[in-house]
Amino acid sequence: MSAAPRHLDALTGIRGIAAWAVVLYHIRLSLAGLLPAPVIDWLARGYLAVDLFFILSGFVIWYNYAPRLRQGGAAETRLFLWRRFARVWPLHAFILTGFCAFAALLLVTGRDAGGYPLAELPLHFALAQNWGLTGELTWNHPAWSISTELAAYLLFPAVVALTRWEDWPDWALVLLALALAGTIHLIFAASGHTALGEDIARLGLWRCLPEFGMGMILCILWQRWQSVGRAAPLALLAGLAWGAGGIALGLPETALVPLLFFALLLALALDRSVIARVLGGRGLTYLGEISYSTYLAHFFLFILFKLAFVDDSLQLDAGQLAGFIALVAGASVALYHGVEKPAQRWLNRRPPRWASPAIAIPAE
Repeated sequence: MSAAPRHLDALTGIRGIAAWAVVLYHIRLSLAGLLPAPVIDWLARGYLAVDLFFILSGFVIWYNYAPRLRQGGAAETRLFLWRRFARVWPLHAFILTGFCAFAALLLVTGRDAGGYPLAELPLHFALAQNWGLTGELTWNHPAWSISTELAAYLLFPAVVALTRWEDWPDWALVLLALALAGTIHLIFAASGHTALGEDIARLGLWRCLPEFGMGMILCILWQRWQSVGRAAPLALLAGLAWGAGGIALGLPETALVPLLFFALLLALALDRSVIARVLGGRGLTYLGEISYSTYLAHFFLFILFKLAFVDDSLQLDAGQLAGFIALVAGASVALYHGVEKPAQRWLNRRPPRWASPAIAIPAE
């Protein structure tokens, strides 16, 4: 734990773009009077950015923590769990507290607070709300994915301890990735769904866990193939061929998207061309660094923005859209530097006794 977590800048940049895809997805219906219908339809696919997040998360967690957990055993596992809690929970709790104040205001003014059930609030604070324990999304809707990510974090040390995927041959890893992607499709198909954004409260966990595992495999393959000169274009070609073939065959997105993202992210991780340099530039990298704040805050901000500035049509004009984008961007910066990172550093400097490391650890 002597070094700060490592990051691939291009993957950080793409995470920032993905966070804004989710923002535009959530506000798309309020843009119907501003943008043409085909653009609205395209924005309606923005929920798929969450699948990108899951694969990226598996990649980053394996890259930063698998060797440490394998070497450090139970002590390193406890510290890993504390560090992941310090990473995701403080900002979530901060935003959720804002929702609590908002729900209380609704109640005292006699307005409908049905979207904020008090009985589910403990599950939300525990980040367990999307483990199949609730029937629909409530409170801060985007936090469902953080709930499922927490489940992946809890399972990750067991996967590291019980498997040695890094010793598997390439073909076996590729087959495992195919099997995980196929599992997603089969679970959704068994429930009668063909879109990854359907029935999130019940199926979101089974969307996250296999994709997180695919990200772990992606990292191992990337580590092996970095020095293979043609690996990036071949991965890109495979992804484009799968995407084109799947669209031609009419495959549902539950079958098409996870493998498409897997191949394209592998190509991006291996790439050293202008695309990787652009995505890894300072601006997009910073956008990716603050993307967690963007992702968790935008839904609440849009609720407040509509109440303050939007009429009963719920449609934004160009000025209102620019204002909301500026609000989210400014809030993302403020939350990242004022809440997210300070809280993470504070908690990492004060691990509980059960997670205390033998040596000092960096606060990041």
